[in-house]
Formats: sequence, structure tokens, C-alpha cells
Amino acid sequence: MNTHDTIRETVSSSYSQAVQQSGGGCRGATPAVGILENTKGIAVQMAGYSETELTDLPQDARVNSFGCGNPVAFSNVKKGDVVLDLGSGAGIDLLLAARKVGPTGRVIGVDMTDAMVEHARKNVAEAGLDNVVVKKGLIEDLPVEDGSVDWVISNCVINLSPEKERVFAEIARVLKPGGRMVVSDIVVEELPAWAKESAELYCSCVSGAIPESDYLAGLKAAGLVDVKVTDRLIYDANQVTDLVRSEVEGAASAATASGGCCGSDLKGLIARAGTELQGKVWSARVVAHKPA
Repeated sequence: MNTHDTIRETVSSSYSQAVQQSGGGCRGATPAVGILENTKGIAVQMAGYSETELTDLPQDARVNSFGCGNPVAFSNVKKGDVVLDLGSGAGIDLLLAARKVGPTGRVIGVDMTDAMVEHARKNVAEAGLDNVVVKKGLIEDLPVEDGSVDWVISNCVINLSPEKERVFAEIARVLKPGGRMVVSDIVVEELPAWAKESAELYCSCVSGAIPESDYLAGLKAAGLVDVKVTDRLIYDANQVTDLVRSEVEGAASAATASGGCCGSDLKGLIARAGTELQGKVWSARVVAHKPA
């Protein structure tokens, strides 16, 4: 097994446990509400989902949302569109997109983790939707035809990929000419060496993230245009501490059972992250489109 596969296996194992425990996974932080506890459903509130959007969604989809934004809300998805969600998790964005595209549209979710695929399919069935399909696969090698989707969305997942250039190329490949993407993700700047080497912080969407400038350059190199960040939230010391505490404690609990990514001095890691990573980690909303 190569290094890339090892990383994917570790991440998948941690998320398999997280979805069972409703802890861990990537969660953003807002200025108003920090990540102070693993309360069921708190992630979706902090990621910017409104009560109106959450109405009638299955509880499991809300509890097991590990995103750092709400990409569907900031897109112009319309009736009849085809939407692809990279790393669709338990399916909250699939369900929201399905409402927008209506019965004449289609929504495709792709996730590499069996537990996530199972949860998403259950939530789609519970919501009574027949315009959503959930596939197991890698976002670096999407099980989707060339030029077949109008929108690519993703919620705090691409940062976890060890081969981001392949992800960017896949986005360009599957989009129709003129198709668009809107992604919410974690980006970083000038992380210290200890943070880059932390498996715990990788599982929590920090050490695997790349600089915003590299993110935009990667999308442009893949052939996408009008690539830009439309919104960003730079985390202060309290927000970094809350983010890492939520993610690392959840990942540590998962790793105890799975042999995954954690096991060092977590309190020390959390404290150090808050002190040294403030201003170096943020959530960004990135948009682009494929030339017509």
C-alpha cells in the first residue's frame, strides 16, 4: 500500500468511527459560536445551515454533518441541473441540492467510506427522494462520466485528499462546458513543521490543507477559469482551539477502536494549536467554472 492509500485508509477509518459516534470530522467555527462541545447537530449550525434548510431533513443527516460551510446555499443551482457532491458524507448537501434541482434534475454523491455511503443512502431513502444516487469511490478517480454535471460541490473534503491535483483535474473532467463548482474547504498558510507532521491534525482537516494560493493555482492548472474565493473566515486562537478540540478528541476516540490517527498528548496538542495556528487556518468558499 502506498503512502497516499495509507492516508486515505486512516481518514476513512476515522470517519467510519466518527459517523457512529457523532464526533470528529471536519467542522468549521463561526465568530458567534465556537465548537465548544460535541452536541448532536451543532456542526450544521456552525457551518451556516439555516433552520429553514434543515426543516424535514432526516436527523441522521444533520447529526453526521462534518462540513465547514454550506456550498449549496451559495450556488445558483436550478431546476433540472445535475449536481455532484465530492465526499458526500451522510448526505446533508445531497438532500439540499435535491430540493433545488427538483424531479427533473439529478444529484450524485461520491464518498470513499462505506459507513458514510450507507448513512447517505438511508437518509436519501428516508427523505423519499428518487433523484439522488450515492456511489462509493475516490474523489481522485470519480465514477462519473466526462462532461456530465452542471455543478460540482464539496464541503470540507478536498483538504483531506493526498492528491489534490488529481481532484482538481477530475472536477474539470466531469463538468459540462460552462459548468460551475462551489466548494467550502479549509486552507492554511505557513504551518509550522510539527503541525504539518501531525496525523491528528491531518484527520481534523488542518495539516493536509494547502495554502489558498496553491488551491486556486491548482484549479487553474486543471483548466478552470474565474477561480476565486468569495468568502473566508480566518480562525482566531479560540476558534482554532475549539476546532482542533472537537476534531482531535473525536478522532482520538475513533482511533482507539480503529487503530487510526491519534494517541499523543491531546491536551498539549490542542493548546499548542490554539497558540501557534491562530490566523493560519481558515475556511474558504472557492468558486470556478469550466470554459464554455
